[in-house]
Amino acid sequence: MGVISLECDNLFATWRDQARWLLSHQVDPSQVSWGEAEVADLFATDQSIPEAPGPFQTRVPKALLELLESAACYHGDQRWSLLYEVLWRVSHGDRTAMLAGDKLGSELQRRIKQVSREAHHLHAFVRFIALPAGAGPELPEYVAWHEPAHDILKSASQHFIGRMGRHRWMIATPLDGVYYDGEQLIHQRECPEAWRQLAQNVEDPHSAMWLTYYSHIFNPARLNPKVMEGHLPSRFWKNLPEGKLIPGLISEARTGKQKDGQARLIGTKPGKRILSGQG
Repeated sequence: MGVISLECDNLFATWRDQARWLLSHQVDPSQVSWGEAEVADLFATDQSIPEAPGPFQTRVPKALLELLESAACYHGDQRWSLLYEVLWRVSHGDRTAMLAGDKLGSELQRRIKQVSREAHHLHAFVRFIALPAGAGPELPEYVAWHEPAHDILKSASQHFIGRMGRHRWMIATPLDGVYYDGEQLIHQRECPEAWRQLAQNVEDPHSAMWLTYYSHIFNPARLNPKVMEGHLPSRFWKNLPEGKLIPGLISEARTGKQKDGQARLIGTKPGKRILSGQG
């Protein structure tokens, strides 16, 4: 028997329905695969899922479905196949597949943590830019461009509804986009080109002020590149206003500016010099 090739269009609801049918027919995880990357082998087949549900019936914990839905946002190899393997084991009485102490469960939990961390990155590193006054009611008031590593935009962007009040705002990514019209959040699974162009080309009238402020508060004496990369991964620098300053500030710190805890432009100004290590 060949491998059953399925496509869920990267939708958890579609995958869940497919997995439910597969499970009811006792289709082993080794006999099914999702997505082109996982199916690119000589053993794939056009065999489809039977229309009627099979005889095998089982109930799975609600907590498992929540874990699977979270892990489904992860972009990586066997994105959907791993979820079915976890579902298979739990439905057959092996709940250790949900736990970090199990090899499969450990990978599941790792993916969930990566997804959660990426949602945090969205909240921390999205920079909204205000469009000029009078741009028109058909346009958002604030726009942002972001490049997440995982499929977290739809769920994680709910965070901004409370923060932005009744303002209209939009976040565009290379994959999808969201637009809040003041009342509801609209998600486009394929980001419209107009949204991408708007978010990537808008000019921030306050960027010079922000860059000046950022360069003033940067403290070379406290620089730890490894810790900095952990909190602010370099892949986000290109989309942050201050990102273009960071390499130069790090370079200055490494070539002697750590000794007085002041960036070059600050150290040249008159006034009291504060040495590193002093209170």
